[in-house]
Amino acid sequence: MLIRIHVKQLRLGMHVHKFCGSWIDHPFWRGAFLLDKPHDLQTILSTSIKEVWIDDAKGLGVESGEEKETIAAEAETTPAQADTNDKAVQPIEVVQADKAGPAVQRVAVAQEAARALKICSKSKQAVTSMFNEARMGKALSADDALPIVEEISASVMRNPGALVGLARLKNKDDYTYMHSVAVCALMVSLARQLGLNDEQIRQAGLAGLLHDVGKMMIPLSILNKPGKLTDKEFEAVKNHPVEGHKMLLEGSGISEAALDVCLHHHEKMDGGGYPERLTDTQISLFAKMGAVCDVYDAITSNRPYKNGWEPAESLRKMAEWSNGHFDPAIFHAFVKVIGIYPLGSLVKLESGHLGVTVEQTAKSLLTPVVKVFFSIKSNTRIPPEMLDLSKPGCKDKIVSHENPAKWGISDIHELWSGMPVTPW
Repeated sequence: MLIRIHVKQLRLGMHVHKFCGSWIDHPFWRGAFLLDKPHDLQTILSTSIKEVWIDDAKGLGVESGEEKETIAAEAETTPAQADTNDKAVQPIEVVQADKAGPAVQRVAVAQEAARALKICSKSKQAVTSMFNEARMGKALSADDALPIVEEISASVMRNPGALVGLARLKNKDDYTYMHSVAVCALMVSLARQLGLNDEQIRQAGLAGLLHDVGKMMIPLSILNKPGKLTDKEFEAVKNHPVEGHKMLLEGSGISEAALDVCLHHHEKMDGGGYPERLTDTQISLFAKMGAVCDVYDAITSNRPYKNGWEPAESLRKMAEWSNGHFDPAIFHAFVKVIGIYPLGSLVKLESGHLGVTVEQTAKSLLTPVVKVFFSIKSNTRIPPEMLDLSKPGCKDKIVSHENPAKWGISDIHELWSGMPVTPW
């Protein structure tokens, strides 16, 4: 039976089923585990967490029958219902995704960025631990991965761009872990755009999070090699979908969607992909989604062997490949999610100013909200000003996307997020 208790009633031998509150505020990346280490108990007691759910079928229960009866009576809600949401975010609009569950409160990108930063940090810790345990032979569990997916999904619902933009800033050595976080967020966003239901969105996110777990079987000397791979090394890399699929088959609660995306996210519409050289109708919807999300994050991220492309340039390149590589309908839906000028893109305006994209607008992909901060005429920065290009009275418009390096702008990510940002 699941029982909610105060943390002061915890004792060694109890099985923690779930912490009450937000996942990002918990001291452990894994929510369910047997409490058998004194250090873990002290860690819980040192935090602001007040209550936890325990499972007395898997560990010790409360000490007295009377106490147990009282606590169980208080726990009439489920663990999911008992979670508290972050009340600090202020809504700016309510959005409803087609067929994708209840309306959620949309917040500004700068406001969500602070929370997304915490989510990225803990998600990286969680994925690193989970993948390294998989490398050592421990079976993966959907129960461990889904809280990560749910936290990422909630951030995407509040603001689609914030977490995706931050997750793009990867440390080259930790690329695989943050790539998994970013692809999870992109898969959730794309699933919502396609009108999938709640469970399908959840499974799309799980598939994105686990799609590259097979890379744990590739030697780090190959995975992080800065130079060109030998043919033998490239074959080892190309085998990661098969290795990942084997690892997921040995796990518990792993969905068919996650298995499919892991094995087939490198397949191409024209049959030129791997490992099975599938073509168009042989590739599932989820795998087609995974292919687009995987490539976009890969080419916009810094890697050991190359620096990432700018978001707008990346979309242009992908459009050139879309006929043979991607499903056109899936790619077009993805562009609607990301925007022609994705969040964080540097753009030149007709007025002779430079701005950075901070929000997409419902009216048109060509008219985002930009933060104007630079005068080309005087070649100097000006006081930042928000400009909604979709407003009827706005006479300015974008004439091109620009490379920040060309203009010597090194703080593009701070400009859109409103805070200092460093690679993960």
